[in-house]
Amino acid sequence: MRNEVNRPEKSFAFLRAGTALAVAVALACGPISVRPASAFKLFGMKFFEKEDEAATVIDPVNYTLTLDPGADADLTKAIENASRLKQDDGTPVSGDLGLVIKARDDRDRILAALYENARYGAVVNVTVNGQDLDSLPPNPEFNRNGPIPVTISVQPGPAFTFGEVAFSGDAEGRNPADFGLVPGARADSTAILRAGERVVVDLRAEGRPFAKLTERKAIADHKTQTVDVIIAAEGGPVAPIGTVGVSGTKTVDPDFVQRFSRINAGQPYSPEALSRAAERLRALGVFSSVTIRDAGKLAADGSLPMTIEVSEGKHRYFGAGAQYSNTDGFGLQGYWGHRNLFGQAESLRIEGAVNRIGEADIGDLDYSTAILFSKPGAFGPTSTFNASLKASVVDPDAYKAFTTTAAAGVSVELSDRDTVSAGGELMWSDVEDVFGKNKYLTAAIPIEFVRDMRDDRLNPTKGYRFMINAKPTYETYRGTFFSSFEGAITGYQSLGADDRFVLAGKLAGGTIIGGNELSDIPATRRFFLGGGGTVRGYGYQEISPRNGEDKLLGGRSYMAASAEVRIGITETIGIVPFIDVGTVSTDEVPDFKDIRAGAGVGLRYATPFGPLRLDVAVPLDKYPGGTSFGVYAGIGQSF
Repeated sequence: MRNEVNRPEKSFAFLRAGTALAVAVALACGPISVRPASAFKLFGMKFFEKEDEAATVIDPVNYTLTLDPGADADLTKAIENASRLKQDDGTPVSGDLGLVIKARDDRDRILAALYENARYGAVVNVTVNGQDLDSLPPNPEFNRNGPIPVTISVQPGPAFTFGEVAFSGDAEGRNPADFGLVPGARADSTAILRAGERVVVDLRAEGRPFAKLTERKAIADHKTQTVDVIIAAEGGPVAPIGTVGVSGTKTVDPDFVQRFSRINAGQPYSPEALSRAAERLRALGVFSSVTIRDAGKLAADGSLPMTIEVSEGKHRYFGAGAQYSNTDGFGLQGYWGHRNLFGQAESLRIEGAVNRIGEADIGDLDYSTAILFSKPGAFGPTSTFNASLKASVVDPDAYKAFTTTAAAGVSVELSDRDTVSAGGELMWSDVEDVFGKNKYLTAAIPIEFVRDMRDDRLNPTKGYRFMINAKPTYETYRGTFFSSFEGAITGYQSLGADDRFVLAGKLAGGTIIGGNELSDIPATRRFFLGGGGTVRGYGYQEISPRNGEDKLLGGRSYMAASAEVRIGITETIGIVPFIDVGTVSTDEVPDFKDIRAGAGVGLRYATPFGPLRLDVAVPLDKYPGGTSFGVYAGIGQSF
């Protein structure tokens, strides 16, 4: 069946915006499948999902499919993916008419796939039981001596290119090339759709909330094999934000919701600002859903009223986690929390952890506990007050330490990407290390600046994250000052349109200035490298300066670098070859006398809550008697 009757010299590939798009475009997206929120699949196994009763097929009809996608091998996969008969091959259809309906749907879906690949002269012939699809009666009845044969034959035709491209109305004056419509380029239907959507997005970004397309027309010329495109838009009035209401709150203060959203009457209308406001409110953790809606019409003063619609989730929560490394053993964590302690999204969290299980006796395990409090919007909507009380007993190879730490501080969002934080910290520690048994009482002022330009915090593919901090410290027992300074930058760059290849790199360094002797600095503040978070393949804190007895000292400075190639094998599975390099020195500036590197490969499995990570690494320059390899598992990318 031809997609155009009589093959005219010119044909409309799309109808005017505001009426309807051609069938090929309407079906291009296909149906949307939504998974239950309570279920997920891991390595092919479904968890927390109830078994549905098998769907009953009334009057089952079996069929055999012969699909000829044509000579263009590049289109074969797209055509096969578009065909439901191909995807469901071996599954019976309900009734003779059901088979015909499915065949017609396949023809439309295949045409849509061909239009997406600029094949506007394509011909798709479909026969069912030897009869042309359009010659079948309204209620066909087939002889069911066996499976009903269905044949789909595709003649893709040549790829069309863009001819003349014109923007009109409030879209006039914009460069079509900036919207992906370049004369001479392949005229994929998806490019035309995206261009129209982007025109509307740009107009709304100019403060025009009611911007819309008035025309989106494409004319295919079969003589020249080109497509002329006309896109027209109406911007509508520029309108500021009007009154902002809040609905759906139960225990959360609605005035707090409005303040924290930072959507205020009188500010310019901005879809991006509204999107950021919704993300900001979701990040509080107190709402199961956040939707920001406009009133649909302007108020008498010309402003646009807005409503923040929220649905509160459960405020109390608890959970547990686990991690494993062959060098550090198992680690178990548990926590309990409250997300809305006093009605303005104040959070309280109590947590505890036990680590190095299986690698040490019970008396030598690592223990930690903490109470964490956070109050968003404490000193204005961009600020958050944080306080914590922590205690830990840790016993790595370098030292054994019991520490208690009290801290409080404020973080302020300078922009959507920049955050600065500062506070005070008091730490008491009892340390046994290469310098003997020592007690320390330190008062510090931690200061940190972070710029986060990543496109995704759990699984970034583009952008970078930069961090720099300083921690001036006074040790009261010895009366000495020292300050630590650290910086790190991570960068990400995807290759290809589908982000299947991502280059990721990290560079970090630090130094401690001050303190008469290395022993004046608590071992918990000295630098060590090695383990899943720094140089994989080495044991935790294994990379360190050593004395004549090969005892670990810790250092005043370090440099570390990592490089990964994140390769997507399928939509959910990826492999990651990587290399990590690091050095630690007793000098305030790294001397690079002892550089250690580890290399390996990782496996990633994508889940809704971030990629599951399994890394295996070996040291390229093993210490005598040191770790031979490392296995690390966790959630999220390594950096």
